[in-house]
Order: sequence, then structure tokens, then C-alpha cells
Amino acid sequence: MPISKEGVSMGELLSSVFSTGEAIVGRIKETQRDVIERAAVYMGEAFLRHKKLFVSGSGHSHTFTEEMYGRAGGLAFVVPILTPELTMTDHPTKSSYIERLDGYASILGELYRIGTGDVVVVASNSGRNAYPVELALYAHEHGATTIAITSVAHSSQTSSRAASGKKLMDVADVVIDNCGQLGDACFDVPGVATPMMPTSSIANAFIAQALSVLTAAYIAQHGVEPPVFESLNADPTINRNDEYYQMYTRLY
Repeated sequence: MPISKEGVSMGELLSSVFSTGEAIVGRIKETQRDVIERAAVYMGEAFLRHKKLFVSGSGHSHTFTEEMYGRAGGLAFVVPILTPELTMTDHPTKSSYIERLDGYASILGELYRIGTGDVVVVASNSGRNAYPVELALYAHEHGATTIAITSVAHSSQTSSRAASGKKLMDVADVVIDNCGQLGDACFDVPGVATPMMPTSSIANAFIAQALSVLTAAYIAQHGVEPPVFESLNADPTINRNDEYYQMYTRLY
């Protein structure tokens, strides 16, 4: 078995990686059940009342949006606010600059026509930058319910970069804590100076799927079949997926 120079085996490190991930999910399970259920009710009610469910995030938090949108077994009525400027596909630090710009969120709020009765889910690990804060504020000002996915510990230990001086967890109606720590990365690797293993990746994927399942269940409990995407790689009715896209997410 390979051994590092500090005497820790690869097997021991791998076990620690798994244990760390399991611990994060465990903390979410223990502490966030009520808020996840409450968020799912808001999301389900938006669909039942023929309102919109928007999801957005910037930087690496944009992956939360992708986890919620266009996935086999995922809710088909999610409307992603996922512009290239918010992702890392163009330049690794471009989204870092964009998410600090005052006013950008309001532009997208107008373009996507966020309005009364809608639900806006905003993912931001630090919750300190202008974009997530201003998107939540815009949504609230226009009568929408806001749900934050953030690290309360990280956000509590940093200052706001938004003009309002607020953080995402200060302005959202529902706050789901991904139970991460300051800096996100939490794992000390022997011989490596900088911590590794950002836990928000694991946490956000779990939270996204928990929200999707509970929202679908809530809708079904009200006698309506929720629209759910089928896999394009398992001989699905592709036209059904296309119909969902046209009906719910190709409107902007």
C-alpha cells in the first residue's frame, strides 16, 4: 500500500476523505431538515400556483444551478439564471469580478421578469458578494420568496462586498446552511500547505437533490403529477423532455 512521506497510507487518507464527506451530509441531515422541508413547500407552491422557480449562483456556486436544472430525474420547471459571466467557462476569475459588480443582479431580474409569487433560490458559499445579495433583494422587492444556500460559518466570519452591507443569509426568507467552514476547503493533506476538499460541492449536490425530491413529493400530494426530466441515455420519450423545456424554461 502506498505510503506518504509523513507515514500516512493512501488508504487511510481515502477513508478520511469519505468520512469527511459523510460528516458534512450528516450535519446537514441533523440541522437543516426543517428549513429544507420549508423551502420545498415554497417551491412546490410556486408550481401549483403557476409561478416561476428560479435558481442561480455564481463562480463555483453556479454548479448548484446545474444540479437543479436539466438533469435526469430532476424537476423540469426550474428556470436557471445561468449566464456565461456567472460561470467559469470563459475565464477562471471572470465570474469573481462579475459577482462583485453592483447592479448586475437587477439587470437579470428584469430580463427574467422575476415577480410576485415566484421563488428564487440563490446559492453562494460566502454569501458576501454583490450578485447573490442583490438578486435576493431584487426578488424580495418584487414579491418573490428567496431561498439561500450558503455557509453560515463562512459568511459570519467575512465582511459584505455588497453596497447594502448585507449578506445573503441576512436577506433571504429561508436560509439553508451547507454546514461548511471558512474557506470551504477543510482537509489537511500531508505535505500540502493549503487545505483541500471544498465541502460545498458535496453539500450543495445533496441539498439540491433533497429539495427536488421533496418538492416533487409535495406537488404529487396535491394531486398533480410534477414534471420530471427523463434520461436521454435510457431510451426516454425525448419529445416529452423537449415539451418540458418549451413549456417551462425556454421563455427568456
